[in-house]
This record gives sequence, C-alpha cells and structure tokens, in this order.
Amino acid sequence: MENIITETEEMSVGVNAEKTDVKSNVLGESNIELLMDVSLRVTVELGRTRMKLAQILELQHGTVVELDWLAGDPVDIFVNDRMVAHGEVVVVDDKFGVRITEMVSPNHEKANY
Repeated sequence: MENIITETEEMSVGVNAEKTDVKSNVLGESNIELLMDVSLRVTVELGRTRMKLAQILELQHGTVVELDWLAGDPVDIFVNDRMVAHGEVVVVDDKFGVRITEMVSPNHEKANY
C-alpha cells in the first residue's frame, strides 16, 4: 500500500506543477494591466521617538515632538508596510512631497537609479 500512496503523491505533484505553470502564463507580463488599478498604501516615515505615557497625555496643540532623525536625513518610503525606497522631503506648491533617491530591494540591498 505504501507504493500506491507514493505513486499517488508523485502524480499529484506533477499535476500541481502543471497548474502552477498555467497560472504563471495567465498572469504574465502581457496581463499586468489588470493590476494597474489596485490601490496600495504608501507611507513616508520622517522619524521615530519613544515617549512615556505621561508625556503623551501632556501633548496639546502646538507641542513639538522631537524625532530621532536629523533634518535633511533621508526618509523611508513604505508600500503596504514594506520598505521600498529612501527619499528626500521636497516642497511642491506649498505641499510636502518626497523625491525618491534610492530604491531598496526586498532583501534590503540598496539599488541607486
């Protein structure tokens, strides 16, 4: 009976591999347009700080919270909570923006463009 189970498992792996190949062809580069309207959350992190609860309760309008990054330091750009780039803060028509200066690969290796 063990031989039958082994043969069945081998056959099922072959079938799964074929199904994966079909899916790859369906979502190939030619159909990438299907994903172009998907919304993603983009976050720019200017810095961080740690505060005690008592300090947070004392916050009020006009309070300045000091961050651990210096003015002019590169900011981190995240897409859906995954860091994708570093950039610099710019002002465009009285609004803040970010100029991307460096892309970050999934394993956090820097890739300048």
